[in-house]
Amino acid sequence: MSEGYFPPGSMLRHVQSHRAVGQTYGQRALIIGATHPVPYVGTSQSTLARERPFERLARTALAFETVFFAPREEADRLLGAVRGMHRRVRGELDRDEGTFAAGTPYDAFDPELMLWTMAMLADSSRVAFETLVRPLSRAERDDLWADWVRFGVLFGMPEDVAPADSAAFERWMQGWYDGGRMHLTEEARAVGRAIATDMPVPWPMTPGIRMTNLTVIGMLPAPVRDLFGLRWTPAHAAAWRSLTAAVRASQRVVPDRVRLGDNADLHRLVIRTERAAAARGRRTIDLPAA
Repeated sequence: MSEGYFPPGSMLRHVQSHRAVGQTYGQRALIIGATHPVPYVGTSQSTLARERPFERLARTALAFETVFFAPREEADRLLGAVRGMHRRVRGELDRDEGTFAAGTPYDAFDPELMLWTMAMLADSSRVAFETLVRPLSRAERDDLWADWVRFGVLFGMPEDVAPADSAAFERWMQGWYDGGRMHLTEEARAVGRAIATDMPVPWPMTPGIRMTNLTVIGMLPAPVRDLFGLRWTPAHAAAWRSLTAAVRASQRVVPDRVRLGDNADLHRLVIRTERAAAARGRRTIDLPAA
């Protein structure tokens, strides 16, 4: 077996191997990603996405961890399967959504939309690490961004569509928040709020998932919180500062076997919990009619 695409020593592997990052970056990425209606609509059309949305999200997280950590042979099998699925993701908006007119096309292989998907992950990866582990130097941010660009290229993204370095990428992200184009479809609003507050886990884990949710909501830019109507008071902010400071401090004392590694067990637990709810006839998200 060969080593993976992101071997020990790579910045992406270093960042994503912290379980605190792996447990939070995906929620943040999905919430912010939903503010762009074109890729949101394009990726939300499968039956699984509507009937068991958290299973779809958990399976996506498992796939990404395969690319982060697995040998190349295993990652290549996964990448081939994903490319096959992406060939079916194409269409157009059936109605106006914000500044995006009805008829706007979407295609999983559109370079700009591929950049968007990767960018949400990359930005959330950095923000989660700097919030919950430690700040990164500019050189480390550049290395992390270069690794995320490589990640995008593995899924078919043209390398030249990506901003040249981490500073350029951060300006690109800020341009989205400031550009007046953020817009939520009715479904995106419901899904984003559920991802922020209602991740399905067994009831004994409820206190822990509430702390995770607080962490994720606090890591969102204020305009995104406002767009989703996620309540954020001075009391929330104070609790968030205390919680994230405690997580950072814990990195110095928690054993490596606990704080480092993948989150496959958690992702599979989410899948089992949602399936159990579905078997009882309960939906984990109340979606608007299609």
